[in-house]
Amino acid sequence: MTIWFFLLKAIAASIIGDASATWFKKTKFGVWFYTKVDVFYNWTAERYNFNILTAEEKQMQKFPQLKERLENIERQINEFRNRSRDTKKRDI
Repeated sequence: MTIWFFLLKAIAASIIGDASATWFKKTKFGVWFYTKVDVFYNWTAERYNFNILTAEEKQMQKFPQLKERLENIERQINEFRNRSRDTKKRDI
């Protein structure tokens, strides 16, 4: 009986905790707080040489062909931007 009580208590607490965290992120104080936490994470990563992977980097590790295609597209976009900047400078 006590195992079921603790199991249900853990499930209820996780649901309530997730709901309150979702609400808190949308408040002004929540935005400020999460920004400060993010700055702290980045500072510690730089200071102690941690490698923090973003969700995008994790997905790119799972799909290397997609990563290669996206890098190729980004390279082409940068080339087009550089070309357009060069033509604007010539026109001036």
